[in-house]
Amino acid sequence: MSEEDEVMQIVHGRVKWFDPSKGFGFIVSDQTDADILLHANVLRNFGQGSVADGAGIEVRVQRTQRGVQAVEVVRIDPPEGVVVPFGEDAAQMVSEDILALALEPARVKWFDKGKGFGFANVFGKPEDVFIHAEVLRVSGFADLAAGEAVALRIIEGKRGRMAIQVVSWEAAAREHT
Repeated sequence: MSEEDEVMQIVHGRVKWFDPSKGFGFIVSDQTDADILLHANVLRNFGQGSVADGAGIEVRVQRTQRGVQAVEVVRIDPPEGVVVPFGEDAAQMVSEDILALALEPARVKWFDKGKGFGFANVFGKPEDVFIHAEVLRVSGFADLAAGEAVALRIIEGKRGRMAIQVVSWEAAAREHT
């Protein structure tokens, strides 16, 4: 880092857009005069390969000659005002009930963004866990890759086990340290 680079404290903002195939996206914040570059490597260091547009985000930033860049993701919050389509399976659950559920370690079997769903396997359990795209989005993700390690909060639905929250493996590990 040169003397011209300026390290700032944590900046709060929203994800303007993020494209995993391009490897970057941008954050908007009232605390900066320009959009903040969010590189895929910085997001991966936090433990996620993608982030939902509109998600709340806290990042440590660096101002360089090329603009403001995120150097570390501190926190990601789901986009505001999103209703999760759980149907009758979780109609009576409130956020405190969801957070009271144990985080179960899992690996993504497959996820198809176009179809709007996918499945994961919880370590040590034979049955698949259904993951809906909206659950993924309200958890702050835009997509999941096959083989990706995650932690899931799961409920028993009419058709079997389904994720009600997805947390990156690294974020789950931070919660339990």
